[in-house]
Order: sequence, then C-alpha cells, then structure tokens
Amino acid sequence: GGNPLLSLVIRASVWWEPSLVTSEIAPSLITSEIAPMAWHSSGSTNTDLVANLCKNSLIKSQKVKEAMLNVDRKHYIGDSPASVAYRDTPLSIGNNATISAPHMHAWCLELMELKLGNRVLDIGSGSGYLTACMAHIVGSNGHAYGIEHVPDLVKKSRSNIATDRPDLKNWTIVEGDGRDGLIDHAPYDAIHVGAAASEVPFKLLQQLHPNGGRLITPVGKLDQNLYVFVRDQEKIKQHRITGVRYVPLTDLQLQLTKE
Repeated sequence: GGNPLLSLVIRASVWWEPSLVTSEIAPSLITSEIAPMAWHSSGSTNTDLVANLCKNSLIKSQKVKEAMLNVDRKHYIGDSPASVAYRDTPLSIGNNATISAPHMHAWCLELMELKLGNRVLDIGSGSGYLTACMAHIVGSNGHAYGIEHVPDLVKKSRSNIATDRPDLKNWTIVEGDGRDGLIDHAPYDAIHVGAAASEVPFKLLQQLHPNGGRLITPVGKLDQNLYVFVRDQEKIKQHRITGVRYVPLTDLQLQLTKE
C-alpha cells in the first residue's frame, strides 16, 4: 500500500547517508581522446555527422546511431543558419538557450543505456532534439517526456519534433520547472539534464526507477563535471565521467534576463 515514491521522499534524510553514495569511475566510459576528437566530427549532412561520430567512437551502439540518423538536427537549431546544422558545436536556439554539440548528445544517449519500453525524462528539453532521439530508441511501448520552462521553446520544440518526425507519437513536452523533475510520470528508467545543477539534484534521484534507473547530469558551478548516478533500491552509485561546460540549471526569470 501507499506510494513507494512518497515514502522515499519521506525517508530521504535516512536514505542519503553519505555511506550509501559510493563513488566509482567507470573506466570504459573515459578516454582522454574524447574532447579533442569531438571537434573533428562535423559533417556536411546529418549522415556525414553521424558517420564521423561513429568513426571517433563517440557513438558506440547501433541504437544511438539509428536514433541520430533518424532525427535530423537541421529541424532543431532555431534561427541558426542551416549551413551550421551539422557542425559539432553548440548552437543558439534563442531565449538564452542552446542545443548541445552533437558529440555531447551522442555521449549522453550512450550513457543512458536506453531499452525498448523505457520511460525517460529529458530536463531542459530546449529544442526537443534529444527528447526525439530518446523517443526513437525507447519505441512505441516506451515514452519520452521533455520538460522545459521557457514557453516559447516548449511551443517550438513540439513543432520541431512534429515537423521532423510526424510518425513519432511516444513523446510529451511539458512546460514546467525541471529542477523538480516530473513526479506525475515517475519513476524513470533514465533522466537526462541538459543544464548544470549547482549540487547533486536529490529530487531527481528520488524519481529514478529503483532497479537501475540512471541520472545523467552535469553538476557544479564554475568547475562542472558530467556524472552518471545509478540507483539500486536505496543506494546510489556515482560515476564521474568528465569535465564539461553547461549553462546553469536556473529559474526562468534568471535565464531570460541574463546578459
């Protein structure tokens, strides 16, 4: 009886004993070559870009390759010129937001280890690109939720996905503050955060599936690292992947008014 998620929230103070959060580096995920090689992955077409990401070992699995081949980045770059769509760099999408570089998208999709039928959440879903990739991978029995707090981006991202992939029906973009996650549809097999939290986002850890739910998020203010947190019932394993530079996970007013 009762909502198991709710009892987790109540027990949070017990649950987050430091002894329960173990830190492990996953050697297979770390290579010193990733950062410099990323810049050589640009292409002139989407197919080119994906081929280069594969060649540089940023895409390792068939499912991530298929997703990125079937979600065309040119539909998700806002007012940026079409000529830069397949460059391996972040691009502005307006509202002081960016679409991440393709190598980061590839990397995060690999780290999520998505499977058919999974329920997944993309926080700060922005252009909708990664939400569409996630929806492609989890298939029609799964569902990808995106949450975005800028109303203009919510509207545009829905239109971007509908234009690019009218066949894709297993996604929902919600307008809201992603810092609180999206409790209505929890628990999630994977949660991706597209902006840096200043500290470990415990609210999101509580919304992970207790059997191996994964949270992929940058953490830190000036000195940021990409982390994967894997939940095993009431224990969390923490893997530091690499140093990164992301925009901060912040409130709407701060985002829209920053210089």
